[in-house]
Amino acid sequence: MQALVVTPGQAHSTRIEDVAEPAPRDGEVLLRVLEVGVCGTDREIDHGHFGVAPEGEDALVLGHELLGTVERDAPGFSRGDLVAATVRRSCGHCLACAEGAPDSCLTGDYSERGITRLHGFARELVVESADQLIPIPKALGRLGVLAEPTSICARALRHARTIGGRQPWQLRRALVIGAGAVGLLMTYLLRLDDVEVWTVSLEPGNDLVEASGARYVQTDGMRLPELGEFDLVVECAGVAQLMAQSLALLRRSGVACLLGIDGREQRVEIDGRVLGLETILQNRVLFGSVNAQRQDWLAAVDALDRARRRWPDALERFVRLRVPLDRFEEAFEPIPGKATLVVAE
Repeated sequence: MQALVVTPGQAHSTRIEDVAEPAPRDGEVLLRVLEVGVCGTDREIDHGHFGVAPEGEDALVLGHELLGTVERDAPGFSRGDLVAATVRRSCGHCLACAEGAPDSCLTGDYSERGITRLHGFARELVVESADQLIPIPKALGRLGVLAEPTSICARALRHARTIGGRQPWQLRRALVIGAGAVGLLMTYLLRLDDVEVWTVSLEPGNDLVEASGARYVQTDGMRLPELGEFDLVVECAGVAQLMAQSLALLRRSGVACLLGIDGREQRVEIDGRVLGLETILQNRVLFGSVNAQRQDWLAAVDALDRARRRWPDALERFVRLRVPLDRFEEAFEPIPGKATLVVAE
């Protein structure tokens, strides 16, 4: 059975290898993998900057954005059912994980499919615990491969609304920085609630943003404060300087959420009055968000299905590149939109 594997810490060691076929145990479901989404995390692992192999092993099977079908009947599932699967798993010894929130693990000892201490989904067959599977409506079809990045957005919005709702607050106007897959999905989730959304990026235009009714702005040569102030700012571009600047773009009681990651060693600047005066006097909040728990996955799948019905043509264009597993190098090149690896038709 073919799989996409990498030696963590070794740059550009990603390769196709034969691995043993899995045998499901009690409580596990055998899945045939249809597609696996590719994101910046996979590219970081390929570059040798990230990733941890399972204990006692040198290689890690990549892939954490699964769309698969149930290969044979199992309790709660029938052959042919479309499913996705959660990524992060409990550390087993902290309060957050004990309460079903490994996305908020307090120890950092969690494992993650295709990322940290747990093999991923980029292979022909995989077994998964039934309680980690997320049903995908048949109407979504191949769009179900977007469930994982959408769950990241759903979790971020859940936290933003919780933080904003600690006091009287309305989410009426939002800014999304970055128009990659996560930025686009965040734009669409906000538009489902009819929030006025401005999405900004370096590209000269973006038809997918505009198809949702959001406003697209090319940021090259412009200052973001020219767009006004926002109830919510979501940084999806992964630029630390923009993350720092997001505080200055908030209205009173505004919330800024960081979803992009920028691990470069650098210094960033922030206006002293923004941090030391305005953030305090105007009750602004800046927070980071990562991963998702089951409720966010379910909310994400529901949102994708609603977006499909509202903007059917646009959602179909989210995935810009689909290539077979053995052409993974093409999917690892940064592109506008989403790239996926097709394992089975």
